[in-house]
Amino acid sequence: MIPENTKKESAEKDAKEKIGSFSVFDPENFVRKLIRNWYWFVLMFVLGLGISYLYSKYYAQRIYASNLSLSISNNTTSYFTPNQSINFIWGQSGNQDGILLKKMLLSRSHNEFLVKELNLYVNYTTKGLIKATYLDKNDSPVIFEIDDTHLQQVNYPITIIPKGGDKYEIVLPEEGQSANLYNYKTESYERLKKGYPRPANKVISINQWYTSPNLKFRLLKNPEPSDIKFDNIIIKLSTVNDGVNEIIRNMDVSFDKEIGSIMIITKQGYNLNGTVSFLNASVEQLQMKRLRDQNQVDKNTVNYIQESLKEIKKKLDSAAAKLNSMKISDGLYDMTGKDKDILDKLTELESKKADLVSKINSLNSIRNSVSQSRLDEIINLQIAGVNDGSFTATISELKDLYAKRRELATIYTPNSEPMREIDRLINEAKGSSQNSLKKYYSVYYDQLSKLNNDIGNAESSLVSLPEQQRKYLDVERGYKIIENAYNTLLTKQAETQMRVETNRSDINVIDPAKNLGQGPIAPNIQRTKYSIIGGLLAIPLLFLILGELLDNKVRNIKEILSATKIPLLGVIGKNNHDNNLTVIEQSKSSISEAFRGIRANLRFLYNEDGKGKVILVTSSIGGEGKTYTSINIASVLGLSGKKTILLGMDLRKPKIFGDFKIDNKYGISNYLTGEVTMDKIINKTQVPDLFVATSGPIPPNPSELLMSDRNIDFIEELKKEYDFIVIDSPPVGLVADSFELMKHTDANVYVIRHEYTEKYMLKMITEKYHNQEVKHLGIVYNDYQVKQGYGYGYGYGYGYGYGYGYFDEDKNYREPFLIRMRNTLRKFFNRN
Repeated sequence: MIPENTKKESAEKDAKEKIGSFSVFDPENFVRKLIRNWYWFVLMFVLGLGISYLYSKYYAQRIYASNLSLSISNNTTSYFTPNQSINFIWGQSGNQDGILLKKMLLSRSHNEFLVKELNLYVNYTTKGLIKATYLDKNDSPVIFEIDDTHLQQVNYPITIIPKGGDKYEIVLPEEGQSANLYNYKTESYERLKKGYPRPANKVISINQWYTSPNLKFRLLKNPEPSDIKFDNIIIKLSTVNDGVNEIIRNMDVSFDKEIGSIMIITKQGYNLNGTVSFLNASVEQLQMKRLRDQNQVDKNTVNYIQESLKEIKKKLDSAAAKLNSMKISDGLYDMTGKDKDILDKLTELESKKADLVSKINSLNSIRNSVSQSRLDEIINLQIAGVNDGSFTATISELKDLYAKRRELATIYTPNSEPMREIDRLINEAKGSSQNSLKKYYSVYYDQLSKLNNDIGNAESSLVSLPEQQRKYLDVERGYKIIENAYNTLLTKQAETQMRVETNRSDINVIDPAKNLGQGPIAPNIQRTKYSIIGGLLAIPLLFLILGELLDNKVRNIKEILSATKIPLLGVIGKNNHDNNLTVIEQSKSSISEAFRGIRANLRFLYNEDGKGKVILVTSSIGGEGKTYTSINIASVLGLSGKKTILLGMDLRKPKIFGDFKIDNKYGISNYLTGEVTMDKIINKTQVPDLFVATSGPIPPNPSELLMSDRNIDFIEELKKEYDFIVIDSPPVGLVADSFELMKHTDANVYVIRHEYTEKYMLKMITEKYHNQEVKHLGIVYNDYQVKQGYGYGYGYGYGYGYGYGYFDEDKNYREPFLIRMRNTLRKFFNRN
């Protein structure tokens, strides 16, 4: 097979398959729909603006954020040189103090202390007609103080209404009181054995206690209330645990990218003043706590050094006495040369060993303090050459746990569940601290083993010395080691005492939290506004898209011509006349002119041979304007001086007689059955050259009559007498009669009605036309209306946009707004 021929055949096959196929989505028609339905988009846009305004003003809860920056200075890093730090030995680096501080800020113990200290379990709001606004405690004219020895109902709105002066009415909900109440001392729920009625509303004064089974509180006057007047203050109590979780959930701690010792703390909340006051209070409490802990640890360290100095002082005095005795009795004062170098090396190694042993002893002291729960006696970790923020954080946590345990011990028995739980947490923290110290022991013991090995090697070099010199050497070494250790401790003691006297918190606030009128960080009102408007605009757009996808009506002339490839004879506008005789009764209208254009185009479908021409008019189904088109085509032919007869061959649904006011008693059906002669069924009209043969009574066998030889002979006989025979035939989409008649016609007119004919109905006539089963076929597009200026080319005939208003019968026609605007602009620019 030749490749070129194969490609050609394939292309022809694809083109043939496309004939009669319409696109699923018509962009041009969709744009017209959008323009026609512009008011829906305007309505949705206005509705979106209104909804977004109401949301922003009455429903959206603004979330604010305030920041506080601080620096962390480590006042203890100068006590030991870098090579004495275990972190330096391991090659570790990082912001240990910053990590410790971050853990403390986000720790449960620290925030639980703040919740209790600042009464953050009391939540203030005020409510307008719709929206509730969160308040800071200092915004309220009164401070709400509970009696923590009394059981309280949490998450229960308490409305406080000012009554003038120092009087306030307490209004409680109509229902919702509970017997399951919260104990702020034990931080647990307790249930009342008996129920109780709803507490009554009551007016109380400042400092007067309000007492009910589920509440006990009083109102204190706020010394510095805001200038805003509130119609009501609504109080809701929460549990301590809920308050802590709320704080931790809305806090963020980060470090400056350039300077790691600078920390930035962010707090989010519904009230800006509340976030500001919390941040400042949180850091202030942390500073005080850090200072107390530092002072306590430094005092413990001073005491530890003093005890160590006493023991070393005794050893130093004994070593000095022994050394002096040998100098006097044996006359040995100094060693020179090689022996002196060996002695100096041994002394250096022994000093390092003594310092290492001192650090190990310090670690032992710290470990014993933790294991024996003597945290108040713990010494500074850096005295052992260690700088471990995690260990410090664990000790801080342990202190809080021990304080919590002492508090719970006053309420619960030792074997109760809360006590067992707190003991479990303490043991876990102890284990974590012990594990932190083990790694330092491992490093120190490795260093100690190496020093002992070096000392042993150095001592082996002294074997050749006389025994008396070796004894003197041992005594002098011991004295120098003890003397170095004593001097080191004296230095540490002086530094520690100085620090105790001048100690201040190592947390320095750079920028405190302030209310600078910061805008809310959430919700994003603009994005929400655009989302609401966009969502509402999408509703009509979605309906129009679905309508376009599901719409199978013919709406686009260009698409019809592209899909069917059938010639277009003309386009007929909407008929506003009372009957179908538009051409006869409104001869100067644009629609009449459109039919004249169709008359002219019909000449291209048949050959001019001087014989009578048979023109058949059909459509897919009823209601598409087939009869209307056939009447007016016949009328325009008759008015042109051509002798024309209109045949009503739609025997199942006769119509023509009504428009011409002709009696339908006898018609074509009677003639085809042989009841009457041809002269009996032909009627004259008001147009001299136009005659009409109606269909007559509906026969029981219309198909047999239309396809009979008598009917064909009837048409052939008429061709001899008339110039044009126009047949109003049955719809081809319902019956096949018209296809049989088309075999005997010279021109066939297929009527398509705008926004009425279904696209799939054109499939059959299109296939028959391209399969040469139907010839001399043309399309008339009926009932086309211009909507908002969207028409199709100027060569399709009159009556669908341009032309309206030009003829006398169209003088009352008003063009669509967009066409009028377009024409006005054209006139303006053409004039310029």
